[in-house]
Amino acid sequence: MTVTDNGPNPNAFDIEDATVTNENYRTVAWTGKYLQVTLMSIPVGESIGLEVHPETDQFLRLDAGQGRCVMGPAVDQLDFEQDVSDGWSIQVPAGKWHDVINTGEEPMRLYAVYAPVHHAPGVVQATSADAERDEQEGNDEPPAWSVQPDGGAPDGHA
Repeated sequence: MTVTDNGPNPNAFDIEDATVTNENYRTVAWTGKYLQVTLMSIPVGESIGLEVHPETDQFLRLDAGQGRCVMGPAVDQLDFEQDVSDGWSIQVPAGKWHDVINTGEEPMRLYAVYAPVHHAPGVVQATSADAERDEQEGNDEPPAWSVQPDGGAPDGHA
């Protein structure tokens, strides 16, 4: 299934099919003015990557595979742990360090909803290294037409 981010225009697609067939680390599926939908595929033994978004809430849902979700107030204080699998959702409050690690034997497929918008519209990153490079080079910025918090703290990565 091919999903095209048509910006802040009406959109509808089979999110479960799009999620389970997505083979990229991250595919931005839809970007609105206030929130964004991304599809993710995490290889066996890898993770989303320990990170914090000071002013971004996230909703994640697994549609294939299994993993372990960790969250907490600091990199060295991940006091929330939960095993997750197909059908589970994860709610990440702004300001919480978090990661989801693939503990299964197949790619972990999930989608994430960010509020506010967090990534460049329509960006496709085949690997986590591609995503990191895009961020470092400034190629993964929210669009100017999205509503962003006023001058908050930058995201953190461990």
